[in-house]
Amino acid sequence: MRIFTWHIHGSYLFYLSQGNYEIYIPTRSQNDEGYYGRGETFPFGDNVIEIDAENVKDQEFDCILFQTNQNYLADQYEILSAQQRQLPKIYLEHDPPRQHPTDTRHVVNDPDVTLVHVTHFNNLMWDCGETPTTVIEHGVTDPGSLYRGDTERGIVVINNLPSRGRLLGFDIFKTVAKQVPLDLVGMGTGEWGLGEVLHPQLPEFRAAYRFFFNPIRYTSLGLAICEAMMAGIPVVGLATTELSAVITNENNGFIHTNVDYLIGKMQELIADPELARTIGERGRQTALERFNIQRFTKDWEHLFEKVTRTVNNGAIALA
Repeated sequence: MRIFTWHIHGSYLFYLSQGNYEIYIPTRSQNDEGYYGRGETFPFGDNVIEIDAENVKDQEFDCILFQTNQNYLADQYEILSAQQRQLPKIYLEHDPPRQHPTDTRHVVNDPDVTLVHVTHFNNLMWDCGETPTTVIEHGVTDPGSLYRGDTERGIVVINNLPSRGRLLGFDIFKTVAKQVPLDLVGMGTGEWGLGEVLHPQLPEFRAAYRFFFNPIRYTSLGLAICEAMMAGIPVVGLATTELSAVITNENNGFIHTNVDYLIGKMQELIADPELARTIGERGRQTALERFNIQRFTKDWEHLFEKVTRTVNNGAIALA
């Protein structure tokens, strides 16, 4: 099956590419959003194929996968042919609504488009109108139980946290860092962090830390959380959005809306490495059951087959 999409979230695209289909992504010389190509960060397989944006109209696909408003409202009319725009369409929504948590209408309002949410929380909160929706929860590859926890510090993995402010919890990070040793990793961390650690090197780097802290107030379930859990690293975070349905407090992680409570638990984890290892192992079991890559790719394969099944046996031949 031949899927056309844009390179929006590199780590998600990498996990999506583990499935049994080909993914075609456009490239442009200016490398603007969605047109980066494969890049050099992720070890994509041969099933992720670059196409010059000017040549996209000459290709055959089975399905179009949108991932941003820009893809849906503008990009498709710039680089897809009229016939390609009649192909089965899926919109992958990565985020919860921003303007208002319950009353924001999604940009897609079309019964012929399938809207995929990455969490049940997002599906609950978006007003999707007449558009059919489904949820495909995250899936990440299993690196094995990498956790060492020999560094008596916590790690936070967020790109551009200082510029993204309260939504991503920059103020919470600063408050916690006054009482608990924390390292911030990611692009655009400035004086507050260690800078970027590339995705292929992050699992080993992250495994040395005693715990993973997520200060984000309002977001989808971050792939970095799933990756940390899969590696057996104990997770501490805010009991908001989907994380409250993933972590059972004081069992497979620590969550709360009281930051002082979380600070106390982080201090406990630093003081008690066996507690940290136990919590991390339980989190890993949750990740193996819920976020395994086999379930994730099967969900996507099933959806691609379903949306293409009724359209000329799964493909529209181009003239």
